[in-house]
Amino acid sequence: MPESISSIYPVVQSRDVRQLGINPNHWYVVAQSNEVTNKPLGVTIWKQAIALYRDSTGKVHALEDRCPHRQVKLSHGQVIDNELECTYHGWRFNNHGECSTVPYLAANQKLPSCKIRRYPVQEQDGFIWLFPGDGEPTIAPLSLPEWDHLNYIATVSTINCQAHYSYLIENLMDMYHGHLHQDLQAWAEASLQDIEEDSHRVDAHYSAQSYYKIDKIWSISQLFFPALRRLHPEPLDVSYVYPHWVSSLGKDFKIYCLLCPINETQTKAYLIHFTSLNAFWRLHKLPIWFRRFVKDSLFGAAQKLLDGLVIQDVKMIEEEQQAYLQNPEVRNYELNRALMSVQKLMRSQEAANR
Repeated sequence: MPESISSIYPVVQSRDVRQLGINPNHWYVVAQSNEVTNKPLGVTIWKQAIALYRDSTGKVHALEDRCPHRQVKLSHGQVIDNELECTYHGWRFNNHGECSTVPYLAANQKLPSCKIRRYPVQEQDGFIWLFPGDGEPTIAPLSLPEWDHLNYIATVSTINCQAHYSYLIENLMDMYHGHLHQDLQAWAEASLQDIEEDSHRVDAHYSAQSYYKIDKIWSISQLFFPALRRLHPEPLDVSYVYPHWVSSLGKDFKIYCLLCPINETQTKAYLIHFTSLNAFWRLHKLPIWFRRFVKDSLFGAAQKLLDGLVIQDVKMIEEEQQAYLQNPEVRNYELNRALMSVQKLMRSQEAANR
């Protein structure tokens, strides 16, 4: 049902949403595939330091980023014979987290029984997905079917914000802040029409006016020349599929935000923008190799637009975080019912892990 301006919701202070942890029993994105090589990469997911690396077959492994010998970071070391070697004393650990080699081990000494944590990890749709929960996962990572689909052009922007992840999710679910983006704005006149929610997602359905219509061969030039844009009505759907976010603007654009919460005041995420070429039926009849060439050549076509949006949003998100830190007792008042639903989902997911 359409929202009313009389629906004013004070933020409930039981279980402060700005202090919530995460539900670790989900898949989180910790890196892009091209960031992980045979040189260890250190990442953090909710206060847990993790070392990622590839073995000689190209498979990605994830181990606790801590040498149990002297507690230094294994990500400062190197990969030797598919094992992670500590840069300090040369102790090595296999992909199960077991100590396999100590270079100066005496003949009468046994290998130490110390073991570090191994994390389930998957490489899918151009990203490295990690499961920080206990035990083996029983769910699959969020799927990005457009990543390999030849009819979609991708652009990726990395978000690094000094703020709790809740601020980022609320920003993404709130389509009323469009005027912040000025010439970068993709939509106008958003109006919340309906909300659907269950134990793992919130779907907010807006009506809106889109500035873009990808239906002519030159349409993609609208990304570069604002004067070519024309407003037209399109549905605008945004979803918090815990712990990630998905959005579609009509049939032309699909956007994902894949989260990697680091701690209470730091969040990393990857924003992936897909421009659809589905309207160009003649293109679909061309050879696969040529369509792949077009897709690869246009990768990052919306980079300036996407990066500009991220810069503007992050500035506001970080200001919200600083205002909270300075006056945590001050309550916000919210007109957008979707954000209240989102906060409820965050609380329930965090509580499910307690």
